[in-house]
Amino acid sequence: MNKIKQGDEVIITTGKDKGRRGTVLQIFDDQRVLVEGINIAKKHTKPNPNAGIEGGIIDKAMPIDISNVLVFNPKTKKGDRVGFRVAEDGAKERIFRSSGEVVDI
Repeated sequence: MNKIKQGDEVIITTGKDKGRRGTVLQIFDDQRVLVEGINIAKKHTKPNPNAGIEGGIIDKAMPIDISNVLVFNPKTKKGDRVGFRVAEDGAKERIFRSSGEVVDI
C-alpha cells in the first residue's frame, strides 16, 4: 500500500512550484508522481501531417519526485505525512501522522 495514491490532493514542498497544490494523475515506479498543473515544461514538437499533429511548442506536465510532495490535510490546511494503522476489523488504513485521522480521498 502506497502512502501517496492516484487521486490524492498533494502540496509541493520544494522546487519552482513550492506551495502549490494539485491532484496526483499517475505514479511511476513508486518514485515519481505526475501532478496536475505542476512542473510544466515546454516541449517542441515536429509536425506530422499523416497523424494530424501540428508542430510548435506545447506545455507538458513532467513527473516530480515523490519525496517532494505531501498529502494535503484539509483540516489543518497544510501538507502532512502519511502513515499506516490496522483498524479494528483488520483492514489497513492510511492516517495523517500529526492527528492520527484517516486520510479521506
